[in-house]
Amino acid sequence: MSKLLVIFGATGQQGGSIVESVLGDAQLNQEYSIRGTTRDPSKAKAQELVKKGIEVVRADVDDAASLEKAFEGAHVVFANTVTIYDGHTYDHEVSHGRALANAAVAVKVPFLIYSTLPHAGNISGGKLKNMGHFDGKAEVEQYIRTLPLRSAFIAPGSFMSNFHASMAPHPAGDGTYAFANFVKPDTTMPLIDTAGDTGKWVAAILADFSKYEGKVLCCATAVYTFQEIANAMSKASGKTVVYKQLPEETWRAFLPPLMKDHIAEMLRYFQEYGYYGEDTEGKVKWSAEQARGKLTILDEYLKANPLNL
Repeated sequence: MSKLLVIFGATGQQGGSIVESVLGDAQLNQEYSIRGTTRDPSKAKAQELVKKGIEVVRADVDDAASLEKAFEGAHVVFANTVTIYDGHTYDHEVSHGRALANAAVAVKVPFLIYSTLPHAGNISGGKLKNMGHFDGKAEVEQYIRTLPLRSAFIAPGSFMSNFHASMAPHPAGDGTYAFANFVKPDTTMPLIDTAGDTGKWVAAILADFSKYEGKVLCCATAVYTFQEIANAMSKASGKTVVYKQLPEETWRAFLPPLMKDHIAEMLRYFQEYGYYGEDTEGKVKWSAEQARGKLTILDEYLKANPLNL
């Protein structure tokens, strides 16, 4: 009888990628059956999963009973939290993450894979105070390590999909496009094709949990400078995309009030400490070698997902 893998948030980028990786893996597809959770199983994305043979059930992170019901009988649970910028980001990350972990323990789930991030507050020696979207996930990771279940962790890099949203280049007014930020052009970010590749790291853990138990896989294809990202955008689009370093206050004016402090500190953290802290590049390189399947480089992502320029 196959073991049950429960994917919390199966219609999201991370969860959806795990579904595709397990279904497409000859070994794991035989070893695991999948139950996906969503807040509304009647929605189109949830129904697409049903058509693929996935059991889809309702679960809400604010409803402990729904989590326990969804996790019942699971051999492995994958869980992640959605970042909410409403002035209480850290509190949401901790309370939601703990709720997921507690539900897994309550129904005696033996294995938990959690989507975490580095503790930027600790890495910066306490200098950065607005990194709740990172620190909250890290606090939950530490909490999970104290619980009576076996755990492993993924820490996704910066999403390539952001280049179609909050980090998209904009017309500069002279026929070129500005990929603008306030950090130095040699500041680096580890990048991940979230929807395409997240599952390849989770698949590696599922295939050999003992090997990765207690470890954090730093999930990114590679580390890119902001200048290299602009160059890749130019190459893929055939347009001239220029990295433009703005004064921080000018850049901040483009962001929503409840988000700007978090995002500004996050970028300063990238510049001064590295996304994963010390030896970010080495952590990314090792983790990329663990992935179960070929990872997507930025050039390939931008070719498959053209920028709207």
